[in-house]
Amino acid sequence: MDPAYIEDPFTIWDKLRVTCPVAHTERRGGAWLLTTYDDVTKAAHDINRFSSLEVGVIGADEEVEPDVLLPYGLPPISSDPPLHTWTRRLLLPWFSHTRIEGYEVMTRDLSRHLIDGFIAEGHADAAADYAQQIPVRIIAKILGVPADLSDTFTGWVRDVLEFADVKERAKSGGDAIVGYMIEQLLLRKEHPQDDLISELAHTIHDGEPVDDGVVLGIAGLVLIAGIDTTWSAIGSSLWHLATHPDDAARLVAEPELMDSAVEEFLRVYSPVTMARMVTLDTEFHGCPMHKGDKVLMNFPAANRDPEAFERADEVVLDRSHNRHVAFGSGIHRCAGSNLARMELKVALEEWLHRIPEFHLAEGAQVTWAGGQVRGPRSVPVVF
Repeated sequence: MDPAYIEDPFTIWDKLRVTCPVAHTERRGGAWLLTTYDDVTKAAHDINRFSSLEVGVIGADEEVEPDVLLPYGLPPISSDPPLHTWTRRLLLPWFSHTRIEGYEVMTRDLSRHLIDGFIAEGHADAAADYAQQIPVRIIAKILGVPADLSDTFTGWVRDVLEFADVKERAKSGGDAIVGYMIEQLLLRKEHPQDDLISELAHTIHDGEPVDDGVVLGIAGLVLIAGIDTTWSAIGSSLWHLATHPDDAARLVAEPELMDSAVEEFLRVYSPVTMARMVTLDTEFHGCPMHKGDKVLMNFPAANRDPEAFERADEVVLDRSHNRHVAFGSGIHRCAGSNLARMELKVALEEWLHRIPEFHLAEGAQVTWAGGQVRGPRSVPVVF
């Protein structure tokens, strides 16, 4: 959450990889930070030593009582097998390639409509007016909740992730999400629709209906994880193109590069860091980790490791070999990665089709959020 880190974490990671690749802090009860590609991926695959029961990067200094309404947390992301295994299986069909094709039409229409709203003005906030408006509406469609509440949903998610350091605000946002999902679950039990909440509410697992706590956790996860992460990726990519006109011009001239460009933007501007909890006293690269310690899985730093990627700090639009971990690694690799890729690709294609040349407004104050998800909150551009 340090302003210097939010503004430029890259030089900090570069220094740590060389001087202290497995760093430690005593703040907030203590935490480890992994910064190399090899260390992050090894830990992500080691589910026996590194549990996912606590994935929040910004934690409280004191013990927090378990949430009685979410006794299972936000599965599958905050769970270990076997709960992780079957809850992930419930989610995956909703983010299959077939489903994504249906969402793509909506995403293109939405992107065009948003651009229609500001293109005549010759200026816009690429983050607030565009990037932040797309994922929330697609997620609302999946959950079967009103898209006209998108600003409300966005506010709640920002409270939980961006303002996790402000206890009252984070709790308020989390309580609002859970309260709303309880209302929706009760409605779907009586009046099922064609949406994720309805399907979960009427699913049988091991001969029994899925527990309400599991349904609420999954629905809450989809809302939280499906909004800020993707809008941060879209906003970061547009910020890059606004500040690197040669790359924007190349994508306009060579649209066939968009797929590799999307992967490169995801690598260079990976938004998400996740946490793990050490399950037993152990050593990792000679560092004595103790049961209950928090380990921060710095996927963004791993993606800029020069040992794993040539020209690691450069955006190479036609990078052919790109084994990035923007979506995580191992059993917890993002279930919604197909959706996020599609939204990012469509958002960029539609923007560049209508606004091929643009740059930051003179004197523009670009603001970034930190914590669990790093991404731009304001990117004023002119065109």
